[in-house]
Amino acid sequence: MDNHFDGSEALYRAVIPSSSYIKEDGSISSGAFKDKKGLSVDRGNYRSDREVVDAMKHRLGGRIAKFSAQDCYDVEAVPKYLPEENDEYHSEIHKSDTEIRLSNKQAKYLSKIAKFVM
Repeated sequence: MDNHFDGSEALYRAVIPSSSYIKEDGSISSGAFKDKKGLSVDRGNYRSDREVVDAMKHRLGGRIAKFSAQDCYDVEAVPKYLPEENDEYHSEIHKSDTEIRLSNKQAKYLSKIAKFVM
């Protein structure tokens, strides 16, 4: 894997099931897409949803939401491949090449696009 994300590649975000991240109607709050350290995600790398969810649930809690790299490009957010020792698929979504935290507009857009899987 490299730092190139095809627009169709799926990205997965673990969302903690709290009132601040999941709304009463079950939709995802934009707050779930804000992190000053960079929005942590796992890249799908064309694995099945089941395979990704099983791997993420092994390491993380919460529900898993899915969106595409193209969704990031649509709001000029930048996916970056940043593997970790315990997660070869770890990546982050940044506001731009030079800024980390997503803007309110970017976070809101991704929260509306992202859908929970399984």
